[in-house]
Amino acid sequence: MADEAAPQQPQQPVPPKMQVLGQFIRDMSFENVLAQKGVQGEVQPDINVEVSLDAKKRSTEHQYEVTTKFTVSSKNKASGDQLFLLELEYGGIFHIENVPEDQMHPFLLIECPRMLFPFVRRIVSDITSDGGFPPLNLDTVDFLALYRREIQRRATAEKEGQPVS
Repeated sequence: MADEAAPQQPQQPVPPKMQVLGQFIRDMSFENVLAQKGVQGEVQPDINVEVSLDAKKRSTEHQYEVTTKFTVSSKNKASGDQLFLLELEYGGIFHIENVPEDQMHPFLLIECPRMLFPFVRRIVSDITSDGGFPPLNLDTVDFLALYRREIQRRATAEKEGQPVS
């Protein structure tokens, strides 16, 4: 009878749990074109950064692998000549619990890359510096905006009947 008199407490939602189990460079390439070919005249670098993301479920329960791919190219503004090209695939293994299934995709492609980004920034800075250029400190990437643009691109492609890649 005492149980009937006690009001039911609403259950508190369980917060998501995320743990980084490991991080690694999957692939990296740095080409110092300036050193190979040389450049005439004044050099004014124009930096372009492209980011792509991928995530997949691993065979172990609650584990996911997230890969960020950064392509950083620098060209001379005056001539358009390539100065350097850096391609970096950086991955992380994550243990994730208490995230609803319908929120897992954005969680993997927004929150996980946010955790990896400071390490990517450091690698890019070190590689460009070691490659003979001033260290490149990448601007912070808005992974939420990047995710939204990709969802919009896929929706537009589906409407137009184009294959979504």
